[in-house]
Amino acid sequence: MRTGLKITAYAATLAAAFGTAYGVGTGTTPITTQERPAPGHGAHEDVEEAGPAFGGLQISERGYTLDLERDRLPGRTGTLRFTIRKDAGGAPVTSYKKEHGKELHLIVTSRDLTAYRHLHPVRAADGTWSTPVSLPEAGDYQVFADFTPRGEDEGLTLGTGLGVAGRYAPAPLPAPAATARVAGGYEVRIEGGLEPGAASELTLRVSRNGRPVTDLEPYLGAYGHLVALRSGDLAYLHVHPHDGRPGPGVSFTATAPSAGTYRLFLDFKHDGEVRTAAFTVHAA
Repeated sequence: MRTGLKITAYAATLAAAFGTAYGVGTGTTPITTQERPAPGHGAHEDVEEAGPAFGGLQISERGYTLDLERDRLPGRTGTLRFTIRKDAGGAPVTSYKKEHGKELHLIVTSRDLTAYRHLHPVRAADGTWSTPVSLPEAGDYQVFADFTPRGEDEGLTLGTGLGVAGRYAPAPLPAPAATARVAGGYEVRIEGGLEPGAASELTLRVSRNGRPVTDLEPYLGAYGHLVALRSGDLAYLHVHPHDGRPGPGVSFTATAPSAGTYRLFLDFKHDGEVRTAAFTVHAA
């Protein structure tokens, strides 16, 4: 995960919308979408686009490649296995820098941005990563691997498609709202907004059963983690919060790369459990 306060944009592609994720709060603020054609699932290819270089859409970048063992699961539960490979020879990367206590962070999201999983796979000695995964619906997903190889000054986010076999019904992006409800009586309210090309302040306030939560627990060394994905092309943004108190507010500085609709996912820990609140936010 990124350690800087600014969000770095990464591009991926949005395909058909589908299934709603259980256990994730919903919320929003409007935006226009920008669409790009999608690369084939699992195709080992670089993606070129005008303007600043993006990650996330690219399965290969700076000589590193995300090699997913299989790009389709037979059901909603299974095991993801993958390798990060280096250079043309394809040697597995076996040495990483730790970011917030982990060598690699894996994000899995549905292409309609309603399902979200933040996973921490285990690496074997040969460089193969694996993690169990349980997804709410069949359909198309995007997998993001966020890591920093040892010897590199900057981290990378590589992305590739993942299909889950079965029937599904398309779902629209959740409508804008200032609050998101999360299982367990939690409510998260977002204050502030995103401004294209400029740093913006966001504060997310956590309450439970109407009372402010002031005893959030550290999760991977912070009181909250925020991931944002741009609707239309799944540009990947990540930011960590300012140093602060354990609630009720968790504050971030974020820079949206462009106007558009963004889906924000806040992970926070309370009563020993990590929970996720989701918002739809408009930057324009």
